[in-house]
Amino acid sequence: QVQLVESGGGLVQAGGSLRLSCAASGGTVSGSGMGWFRQAPGKEREFVVGISWSGRSTQYANSVKGRFTISRDNAKSTLYLQMNSLKPEDTAVYYCAAAKSGYIYLSAAQYEYWGQGTQVTVSS
Repeated sequence: QVQLVESGGGLVQAGGSLRLSCAASGGTVSGSGMGWFRQAPGKEREFVVGISWSGRSTQYANSVKGRFTISRDNAKSTLYLQMNSLKPEDTAVYYCAAAKSGYIYLSAAQYEYWGQGTQVTVSS
């Protein structure tokens, strides 16, 4: 059973940066597409960015394009999300997820394993 654990969240001022990490254990995710989702209070969980199993393909939500960068290190079984130029509207709980196959999926239903989430709060 794969377990995903996020870290790196916190409180930051608008314009600042954070780097999230997601460490996988209990199994391999090297062949899985992975993604970051977020959920703000009172809102549905939304897709932020996804990466293919090889890391060669990525897809970003328009709201974060040019500010966020996803990467992965399959040797370390770790997924990363570098977040720059943060805005108050980026405030949410951020979740990493591993998909059922190696592709990028925008739908949460295509992801098999989820982390517990890490809080990101951006103050204005």
